[in-house]
Amino acid sequence: MSDESRPYRTAAVIPAAGRGVRLGPGAPKALRALSGTPMLIHAVRAMAASRAVSLVVVVAPPDGAPEVKNLLDAHALPERTDFLVVAGGDTRQESVRLGLEALPDNISVVLVHDAARPLVPVDTVDAVIEAVRDGAPAVVPALPLADTVKEVEPKEKGEPEPVVATPERARLRAVQTPQGFERDTLVRAHERVAVNGEGATDDAGMVEQLGVPVVVVPGHEEAFKVTRPLDLVLAEAVLARRRANDGF
Repeated sequence: MSDESRPYRTAAVIPAAGRGVRLGPGAPKALRALSGTPMLIHAVRAMAASRAVSLVVVVAPPDGAPEVKNLLDAHALPERTDFLVVAGGDTRQESVRLGLEALPDNISVVLVHDAARPLVPVDTVDAVIEAVRDGAPAVVPALPLADTVKEVEPKEKGEPEPVVATPERARLRAVQTPQGFERDTLVRAHERVAVNGEGATDDAGMVEQLGVPVVVVPGHEEAFKVTRPLDLVLAEAVLARRRANDGF
């Protein structure tokens, strides 16, 4: 089949098995309410908002798949998109791998999206997908840094840490999700981790270990990660603005 006629079917994998301890005690982070709706539902809707995404796979806590399935069934989701819930593993990497294994054979582009980034705009999702379709094996949305960054020598908590370097800020980016990949490339990256035990802080980092190029497309300030209580306040403000301006 020629490149011109190759079908590009896209799936999004959302690992949602973490507890999010920095938000404090209570429900897992992905199930925390944001304007009365669990963050996970916002994240699922954000992926499904792209007409290019035909399947969303939610990777639930190992013992929480039925609860997450009931949660999805209880909320309105786009009918044009299929949804699947699978049980995750003990680590994020293992959960993403289990999500990949659940994909049907006809999926060629895979997005990996943090459930804790519930407000990513659809234009960002589409930009990542388009870059993969245009030939990039791995794509990440990212923003320039506003703050100067210092590399330090780590010390015990609370102790002063000596600065060892000041990276050039113009060359640095803060990476977001969804990250997009050719399916075969991402599968190979996870196989390498399983065999060699080499970790990475994100899926793009795993692909980098293969020697495969990763490219950056513009991210969006509303695709921030909800990690701390203050982030919840900001997310509520963004949703209130969307309702006021867009009827979201």
